[in-house]
Amino acid sequence: MGRKVKGTADRAEGIAWAPRSAPTASGTRPVMDQRSTRAAEHWALGRAARTVVPREQLGAWQPPDDRTDPVDTLVAQEVHRVQDLVPLRHERMSASPFTFYRGAAAIMAEDLGTRPSTGLLVQLAGDAHLANFGGFATAERSLIFDLNDFDETLPGPFEWDVQRLVASFEIAGRHRGFTPAARARLVALVAGTYAGAMAQFSHATRLDVWYARIQAEDIITRWGQDLDPARVAAFRRRLEKGRAKTSARAVSRYTRVGADGQLQVISQPPFVVPASELTGASEDEIRAFAEGVFASYRQTLAEDRQLLLSGYEIVDVARKVVGVGSVGTRCWIALLVATDDDSDDLVLQVKEATSSVLESVTEPSRYPQHGQRVVEGQRLMQAASDPLLGWTQAVGLDGVERDYYVRQMWDWKISADLEGMDGPTFEVYAQLCGWTLARAHARTGDRHAIAAYLGSGKTFIRAMQAFADSYADQNERDHAAFLAAIDSGRLECSHVEGTGRATPPTGSEDPA
Repeated sequence: MGRKVKGTADRAEGIAWAPRSAPTASGTRPVMDQRSTRAAEHWALGRAARTVVPREQLGAWQPPDDRTDPVDTLVAQEVHRVQDLVPLRHERMSASPFTFYRGAAAIMAEDLGTRPSTGLLVQLAGDAHLANFGGFATAERSLIFDLNDFDETLPGPFEWDVQRLVASFEIAGRHRGFTPAARARLVALVAGTYAGAMAQFSHATRLDVWYARIQAEDIITRWGQDLDPARVAAFRRRLEKGRAKTSARAVSRYTRVGADGQLQVISQPPFVVPASELTGASEDEIRAFAEGVFASYRQTLAEDRQLLLSGYEIVDVARKVVGVGSVGTRCWIALLVATDDDSDDLVLQVKEATSSVLESVTEPSRYPQHGQRVVEGQRLMQAASDPLLGWTQAVGLDGVERDYYVRQMWDWKISADLEGMDGPTFEVYAQLCGWTLARAHARTGDRHAIAAYLGSGKTFIRAMQAFADSYADQNERDHAAFLAAIDSGRLECSHVEGTGRATPPTGSEDPA
C-alpha cells in the first residue's frame, strides 16, 4: 500500500486521532481511575457487558443453518419500490461484491440480528459503510466531514454500525486489490480509532462531545505534511469542486429554460424524469400537488427556516435515481425559484422514507412517520445538519400515502474517491470514519459504558478483523448467488449503464 502515514499505528491497537475541536482526556476532567461516582457506575455497566458478550464473540461470522436466502431478502425489500427501476438497482449491485454490499443493508441487518448483542445502545446509522461518509457545508458555511446517509437509522447496539463499517473497508480493500495485511491494517485503524476516540469522549463533558467535529482544515493540518504532495493537492481541488456543488450548479446541470420562459427539469430517462412524463397529470395539477407537499414539509422546520422558504415557489418536479441500495425508492427533485428574483434558485431533494431494515431485528421506530425517523436520527448523529432538513407525509397522485424527508440536493457535497485513493490516503480515511462514527455514538449512547467495554481496544480490533474478513467472504458468496439469480432469469437486470450483468435474453432470440 505504499509508505505509511506518520501518526497512524504500526501496532494493531491504533492511536485515536483528535482534531483541534475534539475533547481530550487532559484538563479538568477526571482520568480513568478518578471518575465521578456516576461515571464509575456507567463504567461498571460496560465492564459487566464483557461477561454477557465477551469481545471475542463480536468476531468471526458464521452463518446459521437457517439463514434466509439473500436473494429472497432483496426481493421482499423491492416489493413496494418503483418496479421499472428495480432492474437498474440489480445492475448497479451486480457490478462487484463492493457495489453489492452497498445495496445489501437488509441482508446484513438480518445477519447481525442473529448474533449476540452487547445491549449498549446508541442511535445507529444503520448503513454505515465507508461510502456513506463525506463532506458538506454547515449553516455557518464551513466544510465538515461526517456521516451522510440515515435512511436506516434506528437505536441499536453500537457494534452493528462498527461491524458494517469494518466489513466495508475489507470489501473495498479486496475490490482495490490491497494485500490481506494492508486490509487488516485498515480494519485495525477503523476499530482502533473508534475505541480510542470513545475513550477520549468518555472523559469529556456532554457539551464537548456535542460540539466535536472534523473540519476540512483539520484534515489538512493533521496529515498535509505526511501524504504525497500530489494527493494533498488533489484533495484541495476536490474541496474546491465540492464547494461549487450548490443549487446553482444543480440548476445548470439538470434544467433548461422552457418555451414559456420558465426553468424546467431536463428529461434524462431513466435517471431523471419530469413528473409530467410519469403521471399523465397536467402541469397545473402537479404544481398544486407539489405546493401542498411543500407547505406540509415547511411546518416541520424552525420558524426562521419557514420564513426563508416562504419566499420560494415550486416551478418543476422530477423523479431522480440515486445511489445503489436506494434505487427504486421514490426520490424527487423539486426546482424552486424565489418570488422576488427569478435568478435565485433552490433545488430540494424529496426522498421516500420506508421502514428501517433494522426494524425487523430490533424495535419498531417510535416516530409516527419514517421521514421524521430519518431526520431526527440524522440530527442526533451529525455534528451539523442541513438547516432545511425536514419531513412530510403525502398521498401521491397514485392515491398511495408515503413518507418523505427533504433536504437540499447539493450543499458543498463531497464524496471520497474510493477508486482513486492510494494506500496511505485510505489509511487516513479509515481513521476519519472511525473517529466520526465514535463521535456519533458518543452523542447518543452511554460513552462511559462503551469505552469500558472496549478497554484498550486490542481485543476489539482482533475481533473486528476476524469479523470483517469472514463477513467479506459471506458477501462474496451472496454476490455470487445474486449473479446466479440474474443468470437464471429469477431477477431482471438492466444494462443501461453497462456496469453490471444484463439479464440473459429469453426464448430463441440471438443475444448478439
